[in-house]
Amino acid sequence: MPEIKIYRVGGSIRDELLGLPVKDQDYVVVGASPEEMVRLGYRPVGKDFPVFLHPETHEQYALARTERKIARGYRGFEVYAAPGVTLQEDLARRDLTINAMAKDEAGNIVDPFGGIADLQQGILRHIGPAFVEDPVRVLRVARFAARFGFQVAPETLELMKEIVHTGETEALVPERVWQEIAHGLMEQHPSRMFHVLRECGALARILPEVDALFGVPQPVHSHPEVDTGIHVMMVIDYAASKHFPLEVRFAALTHDLGKGVTPPDAWPRHIGHEAHSVELAAALCERIRVPGESRDLALLVARFHGEVHRALELRPGTIADMLQATDAYRKKARFNAFLQACASDFHGRLGYADKPYPQAEHLSRALEAAASVDAGAIAGKISRLHAGETGLPMRINRQVYAARVDKIRSLLSHS
Repeated sequence: MPEIKIYRVGGSIRDELLGLPVKDQDYVVVGASPEEMVRLGYRPVGKDFPVFLHPETHEQYALARTERKIARGYRGFEVYAAPGVTLQEDLARRDLTINAMAKDEAGNIVDPFGGIADLQQGILRHIGPAFVEDPVRVLRVARFAARFGFQVAPETLELMKEIVHTGETEALVPERVWQEIAHGLMEQHPSRMFHVLRECGALARILPEVDALFGVPQPVHSHPEVDTGIHVMMVIDYAASKHFPLEVRFAALTHDLGKGVTPPDAWPRHIGHEAHSVELAAALCERIRVPGESRDLALLVARFHGEVHRALELRPGTIADMLQATDAYRKKARFNAFLQACASDFHGRLGYADKPYPQAEHLSRALEAAASVDAGAIAGKISRLHAGETGLPMRINRQVYAARVDKIRSLLSHS
């Protein structure tokens, strides 16, 4: 039986060489069988291929394996794991050279595909022709571009175009699309992901609503960058620069989708685009199974971001209506995220990054004032005065609403 050797592999080697914090550590075991791993105390957990948990550290150890494409999609692989599979054969099935390095137990780096050189040059390069067999790799390469700011090798970009052209991306399951998009949005420069997806043609297949924004003009007086797609990229990058959470970044991505369906003869104006944005964002969220928190915030931002930008001009009643419609009284944390997304929309324009945006503070203070109304006391008083009358709940709601409007009016009069 071959000698058992253990190697640390993949992203942890890459990040270590880049001087980045190493989070998850994965290991490959060469020369072992599943039975031998169990005998050594490892606990099997893999469903599709042999993966084991270390008896003490509980880190993952996978048997060296190869893969063979047998069906469409990223799940259409047949896995072969045996003691005779070599480390190089295992590394060869990975996506990029920078992810196909290993380190042995003595600390020596194994780099059969030139990953170190590509790290030094800032290049994302595929390992071999099998790259085209997994459509998820299109999303992963784009995500790594957003994370590291690396350039995609021209030959790798051509293979990504081939994956899109052959329709392999159509086999991606919605949950995996969302997972990769979410990871990309949380990178340092998320716009890079979408630019790479657009360059290989994948954005039009995966997120056609976003792809449609590029080349659509906006009024130059409010959008010096003009192009709607460029604007949205600036918005998500601004949200990332402020370390806003995923829900805010996704809302930033989808807030202007309605501009993509404005008839060209109406350009550069986009009257009523908010309603179209809500409709398109809802359909997108349904298609790729966006979680409820991200979906709900995206729809609110799509609907109300225009009003938020005009907050300093709004009447007290209009502000009260917005606070009610966004459920701000019960979900104050979400309302804060709502304002973060709207602020990102404002600042994500050419020359606007450092401009003041008092609208957010204005609406935060309005919420604080309106929330100070004691709705319970009003309800109790009306219930005592009008006990037994019909329409009591509506009467209470009207009185609470009026009291909130008065609080907002009083605030504005002293501002």
